[in-house]
Amino acid sequence: MTEQGLIQVREELNWKSIEHHIRSNIPNLANEAMSVRQFSAGYSNLTYLLKIGDWEAVFRRSPLGPIPPKAHDMEREFKILQSVNPVFPLAPKPYLFCNDAAIMERPFYIMERKTGVVLDDSIPTEYEKTEETYQQISKSIIQTLVQLHEINYTKTKLTELARPDGYLERQVLGWIKRYHAAMTDEITIVQEIEQWLIANIPKYTRPTIVHNDFKLNNLMLASDNPGITVGVFDWEMSTVGDPLTDLGSAIAYWVEAGEPATGLTSITTLPGFLKRRDLVELYAEKSGRDVSNIDYYLTFAFYKVAVILQQIYYRWKQGQTSDNRFEKLGMGVNNLMELSIRAKYKELL
Repeated sequence: MTEQGLIQVREELNWKSIEHHIRSNIPNLANEAMSVRQFSAGYSNLTYLLKIGDWEAVFRRSPLGPIPPKAHDMEREFKILQSVNPVFPLAPKPYLFCNDAAIMERPFYIMERKTGVVLDDSIPTEYEKTEETYQQISKSIIQTLVQLHEINYTKTKLTELARPDGYLERQVLGWIKRYHAAMTDEITIVQEIEQWLIANIPKYTRPTIVHNDFKLNNLMLASDNPGITVGVFDWEMSTVGDPLTDLGSAIAYWVEAGEPATGLTSITTLPGFLKRRDLVELYAEKSGRDVSNIDYYLTFAFYKVAVILQQIYYRWKQGQTSDNRFEKLGMGVNNLMELSIRAKYKELL
């Protein structure tokens, strides 16, 4: 990631203990003291850039405060990277995992640092602000997704972590359960969405690796070429299952002009970015997959993103986090549910 996305460390962790653990497990590090800076983006896991001499790496751990059961599982994410990186080098190479409570109260891991550009809420100075640039970015995200879905997962250790049979049904029922466990304010349309999602689960699709949080700002692009992806991040929910859930997530996060505020940042409203429909057609062309049920996957993707924000909003309402960014997430959840039901009625594609 570029230096642009780095800020001074705000979270107080025992960095001396962490540095000692790193030096004990990674050979040939310089004698210089370790420096730490934090990546600023995101509501979820905490990510830091570590430097010791010329050596650089990324440190990742779960958020501070209480978290939902089985959420932010760093050990699982580490094992996924061990499985995926050898066949898909855009996933960072994992270096070490630690669950020793004497070093830190939560598990963490260290991985390769990749350099390039992550697009959040603005176009960086490295890129020309042209429609051609935005079309290159649009095509890059789909090309990367197709590349990921072409991997033969049976040749990886993901077969030990994943259960592709019944994947989509488990996803739908699981996210509905999570929503009700974190519900704060009643949203009247939710029941209609949930009943429809359960009653209309598409038939079995040939399984692939599924990133499960595939979106533009989880990709890193080359600084000198926005059409080339150099990294894909945030693998904590990855598994093997229905690839169209990834396409649904990618286009749900792909905000279009005129849509209500959801709390999600995106640059895709700028003129020149492909529309959701164009992305779906491009994916179908390059992958050869049947996307005729894509409205279902988009409906589910909006619902799922709403639940993710609802879980964060619940923590804020319960006083489990004091981050003031979370105060307005309730409105975002409501608007995402509105988009979900519009997708159900095929109004968005």
